Amino acid sequence: MAVAAVAAVKPGWAEGKRAIVNSPANITDPLVLFMPSGKRGRFPVGTPVLDAARQLGVYVESVCGGRATCGRCQIEVQEGNFAKHKITSSNDHITPKGAKEERYEHVRGLPERRRLSCSAQILGDLVIDVPQDTVINAQTIRKDADTRVIARDAAIRMCYVEIEEPDMHKPLGDLDRLKIALMHDWGLKSLDFDFYLLPQVQGILRKGNWTATAAIYKDADSETARVVALWPGLKNEAYGLACDIGSTTIAMHLVSLLSGRVAASSGTSNPQIRFGEDLMSRVSYVMMNPDGREGMTVAVREAISGLVDKVCAEGNVQRNDILDSVFVGNPIMHHLFLGIDPTELGGAPFALAVSGAVHIKASDIGLKLNQGARLYMLPCIAGHVGADAAAVTLSEGPHRQDEMMLIVDVGTNAEIVLGNRQRVVAASSPTGPAFEGAEISGGQRAAPGAIERVRIDPDTLEPKYRVIGSELWSDEPGFLESVQATGVTGICGSGIIEVVAEMYLAGIISEDGVIDGGLSARSPRVTANGRTFSYVLKDGSAALTEDGPKITITQTDVRAIQLAKAALYAGTKLLMEKQNTEHVDRIHFAGAFGSFIDPK
Repeated sequence: MAVAAVAAVKPGWAEGKRAIVNSPANITDPLVLFMPSGKRGRFPVGTPVLDAARQLGVYVESVCGGRATCGRCQIEVQEGNFAKHKITSSNDHITPKGAKEERYEHVRGLPERRRLSCSAQILGDLVIDVPQDTVINAQTIRKDADTRVIARDAAIRMCYVEIEEPDMHKPLGDLDRLKIALMHDWGLKSLDFDFYLLPQVQGILRKGNWTATAAIYKDADSETARVVALWPGLKNEAYGLACDIGSTTIAMHLVSLLSGRVAASSGTSNPQIRFGEDLMSRVSYVMMNPDGREGMTVAVREAISGLVDKVCAEGNVQRNDILDSVFVGNPIMHHLFLGIDPTELGGAPFALAVSGAVHIKASDIGLKLNQGARLYMLPCIAGHVGADAAAVTLSEGPHRQDEMMLIVDVGTNAEIVLGNRQRVVAASSPTGPAFEGAEISGGQRAAPGAIERVRIDPDTLEPKYRVIGSELWSDEPGFLESVQATGVTGICGSGIIEVVAEMYLAGIISEDGVIDGGLSARSPRVTANGRTFSYVLKDGSAALTEDGPKITITQTDVRAIQLAKAALYAGTKLLMEKQNTEHVDRIHFAGAFGSFIDPK
């Protein structure tokens, strides 16, 4: 397409503003090819490159929600005539740098040929290279179910009955005689039926030779029980789902409702990551895009459906045998999963659309389980203290303890619970995405190749580290071979916390968090970085080191972790003041990230 097509761009593109183009793609629209994925598509002139990538399923990092502040969405335009793809690609086929992108380049710097895909807009045919440090890596999901002894009290009961056959002298319908059998054998006096079962009752009873198994659902708040599923003869299998929808990770467990046994577990990255890594970025995306809420709702529901397939395959269970499901999540995940616009949670007073528990049929949100399967979502406590905080409180049980227990669900939006059997209080603390690897110069999510453990020798200031995907430390024989497939690509949350702690223990940073530049004379690991200093965790330039980028811990990185920790401290201190206590007996870290923090 000729560069003259720039005239079709809406006013404001030169200033880096987002052009809203709703017209469908056609054969005259620019053709965009993303490498190395090979995904391609046609997009109207003025479409931001980041939006094009998202539409094609090319997962490009974006922490700031497209505001050109995080720098995670960098791409490179390939110049030349790509005959195989029938594309002539040029930097002239993309908008010049606008004010936001120039400001980012001035403050933080952009490597040569790199552009921010959230600001750069399409003017003509393009071949775009997505660098490895920009691609959203497959996250390492490490969420297994803890086995503990509990009193089993499922909302679903399986009730086997023998039904009296029809009689000319007793003109009761089959459904009424089924009700009588359930009342007589199981004491179910007030009983309703799901409507979808009515056309099936006669066939089921005759197929079972007047025996049947009914799945009875009874809400603790209701006096009326309900038949939600019915099988001929004896049915002794029934399963439920437990699902935690995190902003970064979704975890699911398949549980037998009859025995309480965990039949299968699985997890996946939350696909909403491509719309923004932290919660506020996703709220911002909804505000900026008319179809943003719908897109994120569809994405998370599809991911959950995929997890159902995984746990069913692992547990050798049919979807039709799943009769109940329980979901938790922070308030924004809660709202997006239910299809509720989370915009009101983007600012004070952080109003929830619904704070109480949600009881619906799983089919109401398109989740394909048994036709009568139920879905229960725990209540949100308030503001940004969500159903996940309610769940961890029920699980860990501070309200059942004499000791003062502190529970911290560490993440982008940390949730803190403090209390004992006398009183329990909770708060949310906006730690920001630093703990998830964002806003850190070499940070990334927990994916293969990410540094997760760090130790620094206080005498030599030399580091050693472990990466996800390898059990070896970097100074052990065989380490380079063990990371050959992934390389060392960055540092994840647990590694970031450890490296800052190790830098302090080694004397590299002072009590107030300042990197000691005087140590540069003692070790090449401490280097000047403008008016401050940095610590080189991984050089990456020496011939004997593993492949991958140079990874440094800058003064800005240390400050980001200090701010995140300060937010946790402030939230904890606030709750301690509310409880009028200066002492905590037990501390529990929760969440996918918190469970992998080294207590050291």
